Amino acid sequence: MELKNDLLLRAIRGEKVERTPVWLMRQAGRILPEYRAVRNSVSGFIELAKTPDLAAEVTIQPVDILGVDAAIIFSDILVVPEAMGLPYEMVEKRGPWFPKTIGSLSDLKQLRVPDPHVELHYVLEAIRVTKKALNGRVPLIGFAGAPWTIFAYMVEGSGSKTFSKARAMLYTQPDFSHKLLDMITSTTIRYLKAQAEAGANLVQIFDSWAGILPPTQYREFSLPYIDKICNAITEVPVTVFAKGAFFAREEMGQLNCDTIGLDWNMGISESRKLIGSGKALQGNLDPAALYGTEKGIMDATQKMMKEFEGAKHVANLGHGVYPDIDPYKVKLFVESVKAYKAD
Repeated sequence: MELKNDLLLRAIRGEKVERTPVWLMRQAGRILPEYRAVRNSVSGFIELAKTPDLAAEVTIQPVDILGVDAAIIFSDILVVPEAMGLPYEMVEKRGPWFPKTIGSLSDLKQLRVPDPHVELHYVLEAIRVTKKALNGRVPLIGFAGAPWTIFAYMVEGSGSKTFSKARAMLYTQPDFSHKLLDMITSTTIRYLKAQAEAGANLVQIFDSWAGILPPTQYREFSLPYIDKICNAITEVPVTVFAKGAFFAREEMGQLNCDTIGLDWNMGISESRKLIGSGKALQGNLDPAALYGTEKGIMDATQKMMKEFEGAKHVANLGHGVYPDIDPYKVKLFVESVKAYKAD
């Protein structure tokens, strides 16, 4: 199916674009009252993610309401550990929680590298339903968590400020850690390939907890696994977003991916020098800037766009939209990007 708006894919390839494409991490979610209405019609987040028609509905809402140039499938990075045999719960106001965690080689024997067409069929079906409903209006983004980030949840059992259990594991049981990371990587490759086959036009790898590791640990326990995924996914363009990994930008420039996402602490010109001109850069306005005045938001967006001029760029925030930000302010950011004209 031919895309009516392929700005995102053209920008990533470095082709001529009429304007910079824009989409937002966490755009399908809590900022929109329309999302909350759908969410309240089911028992909770997990049921919503596992009901393909509803997942498709909330995936498309930001395209209609905010005018973004891409949809990102409504799902969660933690469907991967669940498919591997480690179920999770989503606790209101606390986030994800795993009743059982992984801490030893014997625990590994309880896990599997699943067939995504079986254990993750609902995500693939949601992609197919979404693609049909979008009818080529904009590209659809698929995604997965980076192996280190998934590992952190599987070992820690929940979100954490320090992930000290998961980090300790890298020091006390490095061989076990590599075995678990290998299993997660194999699962993720299969899963992302299945997403592309189901209709995702591009995929993003989220390394949400990249920044809590020291550089040496990151280079041993995260980057090689991301590299392996990038090398394996040849069907569609790949974006890598590693929050907080400012120290690894040069190595990210060497990854076999198309786009590197920048968080809001990564300087744009410095990142361009470190990453190189070959990759598109995505980002990177501070999400908190959207709490500001209308003029403040427009000025901050202009400043960001000016800094990205002259190189391949996909406009986004430097992290996901915060849930209490006014949707009008989010739309203002999107419209400010669209209205931007380079000098």
